[in-house]
Amino acid sequence: MMRLIPLLLAMSLLSGCAGVVVVGAVGGAVVANDERSFRTQLDDTNADFEIASALSKHEDLQNQTNITGVVMNGNTLLIGQSPNSMLRDKAIRVVKELQLGGKLFNQIRIGNPTSFTTRSNDAWITTKVKTRMLNTDDLDVTRVKVITENGEVFLLGLIDKSQANLAVDVARNTAGVRKVVKVFEYTN
Repeated sequence: MMRLIPLLLAMSLLSGCAGVVVVGAVGGAVVANDERSFRTQLDDTNADFEIASALSKHEDLQNQTNITGVVMNGNTLLIGQSPNSMLRDKAIRVVKELQLGGKLFNQIRIGNPTSFTTRSNDAWITTKVKTRMLNTDDLDVTRVKVITENGEVFLLGLIDKSQANLAVDVARNTAGVRKVVKVFEYTN
């Protein structure tokens, strides 16, 4: 938590920037509507950074793979590409050694790391999915985290099944989405 305080303070000092105001407003709505406690949200964010830091300490993982960890409600989703199972398994071991608790969902694909163009397209797909969710009646987009990796959309959140089904339907029907993977925890 102490590491996050300077970041939050710095962001508040930049509040005059329009982009930060918009991000702050949306971020505030997400924090307020999230089923997770504020402490859990902070722990998840810190765990994301811990994973990135731990993976970056291994030169072979840094140079030969494209692996990202995302933590939601204490559970970890690993996504990306590894050229072989040996490096994939090493990345999983590195993350397990952090002892973050919760479940570990391995969605690392064996293959060459994606190109900059593919990653840019993934960012565009994520934007399209989030925008469509925002414009969908009866869907609380603040409860759904959307991550796209090589055309696969991963949906995370702590939500009820009807909201999850609606989010999946929106994602599946968005241009460019090859596959939708649910990593939800259900409230009911």
